[in-house]
Amino acid sequence: MIKAIAIDDEPLALNVIRSHADKVPFLELTACFTDAFKAIEHLAKEPVSLLFLDIKMPDITGLELMESLQQKPMVIFTTAYAEHAVQSYELNAVDYLLKPFPFTRFLKACHKANDQWQAKQNYQPVAVESIFIKSGYEQIKVYYTDLLYLESVGNYMSFVLADGRKILSRLTMNDAIALLPETQFTRVHRSYIVNRSKVDRTERHQLHVGSCKVPVGNAFISNW
Repeated sequence: MIKAIAIDDEPLALNVIRSHADKVPFLELTACFTDAFKAIEHLAKEPVSLLFLDIKMPDITGLELMESLQQKPMVIFTTAYAEHAVQSYELNAVDYLLKPFPFTRFLKACHKANDQWQAKQNYQPVAVESIFIKSGYEQIKVYYTDLLYLESVGNYMSFVLADGRKILSRLTMNDAIALLPETQFTRVHRSYIVNRSKVDRTERHQLHVGSCKVPVGNAFISNW
């Protein structure tokens, strides 16, 4: 069920939206506002998935209202003017309804919103299992499961692999941290990052990773 609110300075326009929304089975219109600023306050407390939003309103336009929101829901603009259509689509509007709009046109816009909403609900991110490491002029593919730890060596990071290879890449420690999934890799020393799944034994100031020993800095003990 898509939760929505409607914002329009004309009460009659809100009545039309309310009447149409009552006929859409997958839509719940939770509130209507003639005051755009009260609607903004409401959204801060009770976010929704969809806005029906007039464009020409006193004090603030619908376009300005959308740009002001940090968390932007889907939006269907409802207006008597066609000249703002291009701007509305630049804000990724689901649809643009010109007043007066019949129920069939309103329903078509709602179906577009529902398609987007369903796609978002069903989205499952693809797990990334590898990384490409730039070494010299090469891009070398390394699977996370093959990576034991990283060591800072001067202006480079050394990627130490389970098969004994070491790949040097011109990266800072912060660059390397940003590239790796934080759920799997942890910084344990000013110069070391380890693959948590490869740690065989832990001691207060060192970790056993494969046949190697990786130091643990005092400032990073809590990370482990």
